[in-house]
Amino acid sequence: MAVKVVAYSTLVLRILTLLLLAASAVYMFLNTYKIDGSKTSWKDLKTYRFVFATAVIGVFYLLIQIPFAVYYACTGKRLIRHSCLPEFDFYADKLVSYLLASAVGAGIAASMELKIIIDDVVALIAFIFEALNSNVDLGINLYEFKSKTDKFLDRGIIATILLAVGFGFMVVISILSSLNRPRSRNFFR
Repeated sequence: MAVKVVAYSTLVLRILTLLLLAASAVYMFLNTYKIDGSKTSWKDLKTYRFVFATAVIGVFYLLIQIPFAVYYACTGKRLIRHSCLPEFDFYADKLVSYLLASAVGAGIAASMELKIIIDDVVALIAFIFEALNSNVDLGINLYEFKSKTDKFLDRGIIATILLAVGFGFMVVISILSSLNRPRSRNFFR
């Protein structure tokens, strides 16, 4: 009975994680804005490319794992009946979890830092132009730039938060996969 609960829990969590990582990848992929004909997209920030790539890697990994999880949940048996599969699940789940954790940290940190930098630069430029009483046209509206950039970074944060929730589920999957590892090692016998 406990094996069935772990198998069903793992299956449900893998599906939920797949949906969250796919949503994160799509949301990041659609993250663009345009000012005066100049287009900025998620591809322009290396950190966002890393977040996107990590989400895609996670989606592919889960697409490979879900059929095995479905079979195990339905039959109570492994599709490949060898002790290497539970070991692979355990270590691969750990690896994907760590990869997701690094992308979450990078995505949140870069977004928050860029928001602070943009705010400071816009405030500094506005202060300089006010102090000089300059009517020089920069060719761009600073406040429109700040507004659109903040929305762009906020969407990056949302995509990263979706990835963070997927990471949380992946950690639970990793714990559950440790329960399925072979109990007896006999390394020293």
